[in-house]
Amino acid sequence: MRMITLLLSLLLPLTPISVVHAEEILRLATTTSTDNSGLIKYLFPEFEKQSGYKVHVIAVGTGKALRMGRDGDVDVLLVHAPKAENTFVDEGYGVKRIPVMYNDFVLVGPKNDPAKIAGAATLPTALKKIADSKQAFISRGDDSGTHKKELSLWTAADVKPGGKWYREAGQGMGKVLQIAGEMDAYTITDRGTWLAFQEKSPLTIVFEGDKQLFNPYSIIAINPEKHADLNHKGSAALINWITSKETQKRIGAFKLHGQQLFTPNSTATKTSTMLEKLN
Repeated sequence: MRMITLLLSLLLPLTPISVVHAEEILRLATTTSTDNSGLIKYLFPEFEKQSGYKVHVIAVGTGKALRMGRDGDVDVLLVHAPKAENTFVDEGYGVKRIPVMYNDFVLVGPKNDPAKIAGAATLPTALKKIADSKQAFISRGDDSGTHKKELSLWTAADVKPGGKWYREAGQGMGKVLQIAGEMDAYTITDRGTWLAFQEKSPLTIVFEGDKQLFNPYSIIAINPEKHADLNHKGSAALINWITSKETQKRIGAFKLHGQQLFTPNSTATKTSTMLEKLN
């Protein structure tokens, strides 16, 4: 408990970062969506400049990122599977799940829309149309946040996907979009990655806007009581920085093709309040 209190004391001050950690490595496990969208390359050079930390980014599915956190292979996580994240924290592996931003998922498919999804009133209806028509659907199949969301959406639609029309790629979002494009198939993708890939994809958005497609991202420091030898000061510095007003504005300003990719939803005040409750 003393180590958690120490980490929280590092997180609470929301003052500018001083450059005192030159060459020190901070290992971040994050989703392929934050990497594929270009957000990491857009954001992190400024953090490295201000803090002196060198961030090693490991872009994997959220499931794998959480496993790396459990094993102490990384210092901090930026992920997007709330249910799995809450379990991770409840089991004592993470200090606190702190909101950073959100966007949404979209259902994309061939422009001729063979499953006749366009105009579907609800997301379950759209998914049932794919299953009933047995049109090809490419799943991430990698225990990522997107994969977890996809499986929950099939369940909500009362559909058990399977058979030749449903294929699990075991790949990141960019590769899945490429496969789906080559096979004239449907898939579910986060909007950020879609905007980054849409110009070179033959697919188009066939369904969007349902509240079930909400996609929140959070940052989690690994619990020092589980892994005392990690870079907890670096994790604290990154959390302070990414939830600061300045960085939240930068996240909101990040655009591709004139469209905003992520909406910031964390503030320094909210973060401080949440962390104080842990003392």
